[in-house]
Amino acid sequence: MDATHGAKVTALPARRPVVKESLVRLPRVKRTHYGRYLSGVVLIALFVLIVRAFAHGKIDWEIVGEFLTARSILSGLLQTIIMAPLAMGVGLALGLIFALMRMSENPVARYTAIFYMWIFRGSPQLLQLFLWFNLALIFPVIVIPGLFEISTVTVMTPFVATLLGLGICQSAYTAEVIRAGILSVDAGQAEAADALGMTRHQAMRRIILPQALRSIIPPVGNEFIGMVKATSLASAIQYTEILNAAQRIYYVNNYIIELLIVATFWYLLVVTLLTIGQYFLERRMSRGFSRTESVTSLNVEDQRA
Repeated sequence: MDATHGAKVTALPARRPVVKESLVRLPRVKRTHYGRYLSGVVLIALFVLIVRAFAHGKIDWEIVGEFLTARSILSGLLQTIIMAPLAMGVGLALGLIFALMRMSENPVARYTAIFYMWIFRGSPQLLQLFLWFNLALIFPVIVIPGLFEISTVTVMTPFVATLLGLGICQSAYTAEVIRAGILSVDAGQAEAADALGMTRHQAMRRIILPQALRSIIPPVGNEFIGMVKATSLASAIQYTEILNAAQRIYYVNNYIIELLIVATFWYLLVVTLLTIGQYFLERRMSRGFSRTESVTSLNVEDQRA
């Protein structure tokens, strides 16, 4: 016979299912953002005042329309369009060289690059333009023994002085941009290239620099837009770009504000087109990176699921 026969068996109560308590949603309190309304009213009022000032100011808009497509203005626009890419090209070429020198294990090259960037980043662009334009006061003659000898005044035209002044100054900033882009690449890429038997130069050219472009292009694009505007500084050394062309006209007819509005219009147009181009270039360069990020995020979500 079972030992439990006749014994009173007490049934355990059934376990109740755990029901999650629903979160109590409190009514959303509507806040009145007086600061937003006030700032919006102030900005609209300022905009209206500026438009009213230009509309009722002593501006001859017929003169603006007349000189907007004047031959001298368009010639200055062409000189600006020519100078900006050339100076930026000099800045990129020298910037890459000095960025690599700055990261070199050779102390002479490294400290030379540091000194170079200190000099040209520490002095204003306008001052550098004046120094290059008046270089003949320091070096009257440019001589390469056995090859040629030429007067510095003949060589250092406003075009050459502008190209060197803007390009070399830009290279000091571009060097830091390139160096930061190179440092953004994972160190494992260089180790993998070394494991494949690549030299340091091959790894830099084939592996690191292509990956660093994604980080380099946005700031370099901004620097190029700044370069377009910086060409206006060359009017101080009589390089005929947009501002200088406008100045030469209003020195004669005394329509100062009208010609300045003409120059402003062309600068804004060029910068707007470059900004649009930069947007699409950045979008194209980051397309592969965005896909990688999306795939990684999907993998992480799958693992969490």
